[in-house]
Amino acid sequence: MRRWLATVSISIVSALSLVACGGGGGAGQASQSPAASGGGGEKKQVEVFSWWTGPGEADGLQAMKKIFEQQNPNYTFFDAAVAGGSGDKAKALLQSKLQANTPPDTFQGHAGAELQGYIKAGNLEDLTFLYDELKLKDVFPTQLVDQISVEGKIYSVPVNIHRSNVLWFNPAVLKEAGVAAAPKTIDEFIADLEKVKAKGKIPLSIGSEWTVTHLMENVLLGSMGTDAYNALFKPGADWNSPQVTKALESFAKIMSYAGDPQDDWQPAAKQVADGEAAFNIMGDWAYGYFHNPPEGGLGKKSKTDFDWAPAPGTEGTYMWLSDSFTLPKGAKNRDGAIAWLKVAASKEGQDAFNPKKGSIPARKDADQSLYTDYLADALKDWSSNKLAGSIQHGVSVNQPWLAAITESVGLFIGSKDVKALQQGLADAAKSNAQ
Repeated sequence: MRRWLATVSISIVSALSLVACGGGGGAGQASQSPAASGGGGEKKQVEVFSWWTGPGEADGLQAMKKIFEQQNPNYTFFDAAVAGGSGDKAKALLQSKLQANTPPDTFQGHAGAELQGYIKAGNLEDLTFLYDELKLKDVFPTQLVDQISVEGKIYSVPVNIHRSNVLWFNPAVLKEAGVAAAPKTIDEFIADLEKVKAKGKIPLSIGSEWTVTHLMENVLLGSMGTDAYNALFKPGADWNSPQVTKALESFAKIMSYAGDPQDDWQPAAKQVADGEAAFNIMGDWAYGYFHNPPEGGLGKKSKTDFDWAPAPGTEGTYMWLSDSFTLPKGAKNRDGAIAWLKVAASKEGQDAFNPKKGSIPARKDADQSLYTDYLADALKDWSSNKLAGSIQHGVSVNQPWLAAITESVGLFIGSKDVKALQQGLADAAKSNAQ
């Protein structure tokens, strides 16, 4: 969630420093070797590499670890999680491990185009055999399987689903502005932003630059519709079409109502929760921030201090992203990694992990009683909506393509030039389309 080209070299240095300076191991440290368990008759360790070290996500990982070790008494879980940077440091360290031919047994990545670099480099095993053995194509939505397949092969196991297209709003601010309900279309959204502006409140809060790209993907989807949006990421797509022009003109208009950029998504979301701003478009990880107790969130009350709806124009579509696990080629403990993937794919594993993480399972047969409030709405929509892949969060575009999109959005923030933005997006697609 950041400019890739500007941060990758810093992230690599930081990640390697983390390893060199690490202390006693554990979450956020990658200094302990997974071979430390020794030989003899001791259990074999399975190195699970992720960036889940924060509240909620680390708890969810530990819940899956417990199931894994109960089901596999000959294995012990080695937590190789690396903290910081929303995965940037972890990805940089992972790249160095892959280049050194010392891969972890399994590693976390966003399902979709983000994994294409690893696939093209020959770093990952095809997991189609596991999908066949566990009949995962029967329990994962067909659209999901289609969107994570590469030339008929599948290289990751999704453990959760996040939603990108969520409109968060403050009910009291909307009522004060005379807005009776959350806007359902782009035109209604723009009209409501104007009403809020007239009352002297911030119509739309935004965070750092990546949140503007996140907003843009939502406006593209809301303006163009699901099928036309998804077609943008296919070979030969026309990013110079009148449909894209109209969507980007709407995006520019919406951006004109944005408040001062905040440092990241959390302070932008807080402006909504505190009644300073009316709207914020952000992924559903914001729900945990709004809802969780003050030690880990804002401790706000849903439907009173904050509320939610699909982003304008996107009702009936679930713009998704997913954390998933892979099977690297050359893993020391391939059998142990497969055992871990089976837990990550299982109903028991996903139902243990997701309520703590604040996400929903990728599986269609989840225990619905475990998912309440916003998560109940998300689970219902996931099982029935059309799917669209996130740009910003690794589903629809690979890392070089995202870097080019981010550069074009960054230039737009300064210039407000819609024509230049569209040409930049078209050039990015031409250079990087899969």
